[in-house]
Amino acid sequence: MTSEWFPRPVLVGAAEAVTGISSGSTIAVTGAGGGILEPDALLAALEARFAEIGEPRDLTVVYALGMGDRRGGGTGHLARPGMVSRVIGGLWTWSAELRELARTEALDAYALPGGVISQLFREIGARRPGLITTVGLDTFADPRHGGGRFNSRAAEALVELIELDGREYLRYKPFRVDVAFVRGDTMDRNGNIGWAAEAAQLDALAVAQAARACGGRVIAEVKRVIDGVLDPHLVHLPACLVDTAVLVPERWQTHAGEYDPSLCTAAIGAGEDHEPSLPTGARGIIARRAAAEVRPGEVLNVGFGIPSLVVDALAAAGRSAENTVVIEQGIIGGRPLTGDLFGAARYPQVMHSSTTQFDLINGGLIDTTCLGMAQVDASGSVNVSRIDGMINGPGGFVEISQSADTVIFCGTFTTGGLAVDVVDGELRIRREGATAKFVRSVDQVTFSGSRALAHGRRVLYVTERAVFRLTTAGLELVEIAPGVDVERDILPHMGFRPIIVSPSQMGPAVFGTLACPVS
Repeated sequence: MTSEWFPRPVLVGAAEAVTGISSGSTIAVTGAGGGILEPDALLAALEARFAEIGEPRDLTVVYALGMGDRRGGGTGHLARPGMVSRVIGGLWTWSAELRELARTEALDAYALPGGVISQLFREIGARRPGLITTVGLDTFADPRHGGGRFNSRAAEALVELIELDGREYLRYKPFRVDVAFVRGDTMDRNGNIGWAAEAAQLDALAVAQAARACGGRVIAEVKRVIDGVLDPHLVHLPACLVDTAVLVPERWQTHAGEYDPSLCTAAIGAGEDHEPSLPTGARGIIARRAAAEVRPGEVLNVGFGIPSLVVDALAAAGRSAENTVVIEQGIIGGRPLTGDLFGAARYPQVMHSSTTQFDLINGGLIDTTCLGMAQVDASGSVNVSRIDGMINGPGGFVEISQSADTVIFCGTFTTGGLAVDVVDGELRIRREGATAKFVRSVDQVTFSGSRALAHGRRVLYVTERAVFRLTTAGLELVEIAPGVDVERDILPHMGFRPIIVSPSQMGPAVFGTLACPVS
C-alpha cells in the first residue's frame, strides 16, 4: 500500500484552522517561555476570530508550561474578556493580561504542577482515570490546601485526596479535550511531523493524544512541508494523530531568532570554551555560593532566574564537565540558557519529551536542584506560586523540589530595591530591600518543609548575606557573609527568629571574581 492511502492532515491557513472551534470548548496547548514550541500563529488566529465575531466564547484552556512574550503573545492572546472562562496553567507569569483577568475574577483561575498537567494529558490520552501521584501533597495543589484554586470563581474540585495501600495520593481528575494546539518543525508528504530544528519537544505528543482519545481535533503548526519523508527516528507526531496542519514559514524557533542550530544539536566538548558572565552584586554571590554545594558527578537541575546562574558559576570555576544538567523541558546535558530563553539549552545531549522528563524526575533522576524562592517561613516551607496576591504558578517546581535529594533555594535576602557592594572581601548593604522574604508564614505552600524532612531531603537556603539549613527544629542560620552583623542585618528583616548556634563565615571565594570551588 502506498503512502497516498494513509490519512494525512489537511493543510489550511491559520484562520481556517480555528473556524470549527465552538464556544465552550476545552483547548490543550503545548509550549514554553521564550517562544519554545509555542503555536503562536494558532493562538493569534483564535484571538483574531474572537475579536471579529465574538466567537468562540467561554473556552477552557489548559497548558503545562508558561507561554508568551509579556507583550500579548502566547497565552496573552487569550486575555480578552469573555473569550476564556477557565484557565488551568502550570505557569502564568508570561502573560500579565491573563493574570489580571484571574485577579479580577473574569475567569476561573487554576494552577497545578507543570509535570502533573503534562502527565495528565497522557493519562487522558490513554483513557485512564486521571493521574494518581504523590506530587503536590501538602502544597497548594492538595485539596486540603486549595486544590490549585487561585480565585473564588474556581469552584470545581480538579483534584482529590485518596488512599491506596495505606498511603496518601492525589488523583488529578481527567477532563475532555476538544482541541489540541501543537507545533513541530517539519511535516513530510505522509503528514508525519518532526522536531529536529526545534529547541524542545515538550508535551506536544501528550497534548495530541489527549484530544484524539476524546474525539477532539488536533491542529499542528509547522514551519515547512517537504515532498520527501522524514527519518522515522525523527518523527514525534504521527500523521494519524493530526487532523489539520498550518504552514507558518516565517515562524521563529524562539523569540530570540529564526534559527540557532546550537539549540537543537549536540557537539563534542561544547561549552568548554564558553566564557561565563556572572552578574555582579547579590545575584553573583548567591550563584557562586550555591555552586559550592554541587558535587562532582551529580545530576544537577537549575530553575529560572538566579538558580540558572549556578551553571555559569560552575563554568567560571572550570567545573562545567563535572555534572549533567537537566531541565524540566525535556533536555539533558548542554548549557541551559538564562533569562527569557530559559527552557532551551546550547548543545543538548538528550532532547526528549517533558512528559518523559517528569517521569524521570519523579523517579529520582536529580541529585541536586537549585530553585528560586519568593517567601520562606519558619518551617522551611517556600512559596513561589502566589506572589503579591497574584497567580504565578509553579511550573516544574513542585515535582523537582519533592524529588531531588538536595534542594538549594537561591534568592536575595530581601527584595524590592536591594543593593549591595563587596568592599575588601566584605559585603556592604548599600540599600535594603523593601520586602522581607523570610516571613512567619508563607502566603502559599509550594514546597513543604515538613514533608521534605519526613522524606530525608537535604535543604539549604542561600542568600547574599546568610545561608540557612532546614532541621527538625526549624531553620538554622549556618553561615553569614563577612561584614554582616546578625543583629543589624539579618534578624530585623525576618518574621521569625532562626536557630542560631555557631554560624560560620561564608567563604571568601564567594565574594571574589571566581566561582566558589566545591566545599
